[in-house]
Amino acid sequence: MFLLILVTLIWGFSFGLIKGNLTGIDPYFISFIRMAFSLLVFLPFLRIRRLPRPALLKLMFTGAIQFGIMYIAYFFSFQTLQAYEVALFTILTPIYVILIDDAFKRKFHYQFLLTALLAVVGTAVISYNGISSGQVLTGFLLVQVSNIAFAFGQVYYRCVMRPLDGYRDQDVFGLLYLGAFLITGFSSAVLTNWSMVQLGFTQYWTLAYLGIIASGLSFFLWNKGARQVDTGTLAIFNDLKVPVAVIISVVVFGETVNLVSLVIGGAIVVLALVLNGRLAKHYG
Repeated sequence: MFLLILVTLIWGFSFGLIKGNLTGIDPYFISFIRMAFSLLVFLPFLRIRRLPRPALLKLMFTGAIQFGIMYIAYFFSFQTLQAYEVALFTILTPIYVILIDDAFKRKFHYQFLLTALLAVVGTAVISYNGISSGQVLTGFLLVQVSNIAFAFGQVYYRCVMRPLDGYRDQDVFGLLYLGAFLITGFSSAVLTNWSMVQLGFTQYWTLAYLGIIASGLSFFLWNKGARQVDTGTLAIFNDLKVPVAVIISVVVFGETVNLVSLVIGGAIVVLALVLNGRLAKHYG
């Protein structure tokens, strides 16, 4: 659980640091550069000489979905939604984590689904600020594609790594970024208007931060942590980043928020985590 907490804190700071820095830049290009940085970080750690080819392809497929498809859909959603609306629509990820995991196991765990729903309610209390976008349905669907892709990758990675005895996460994780790099690179090569891409110093350091820290290091720690907890805990942590980000935005960046909503919503998310811990002892 420690790794998930650490990444949650990193992502909490990321929301404040990158806010508005990449507005107007092609989403395909952003996704591609982000994955290029992540791939460069983990290439030196690859140890795949004896890795079975099916596992190699599955790991690349995992990254292509969890990071590649996820980011393309996520960044495109900002073209039709306000930032707070994107944040609001991401809160359904815990439900997808539970349902996808149950589909792989062919067993329905309604207890974990209930705690995931409780986490969603708590996060909604914190992040709901009304809906104003005219193309809200398009944006909502794009965010759900992103949510499902990220949820699938977390669950599928655990399944692929389970039989790979002797392989550490760092030995193979570069394959996930290679898969994401290939799909975002192809998309960017075909669809990015390169003549319109103009970056300043702020955009350069933001992309470097996103690729090296918020993506490269954090996604590795997140998927590694995902293998160390039960599915219910993993699902809830997918929403815990929202109250953490709000708290950091107030304490560190001096933003103003509805403290009543933050306290009530945060308490509901924590309650979901506590209930899940108790249920996991009986149904995990």
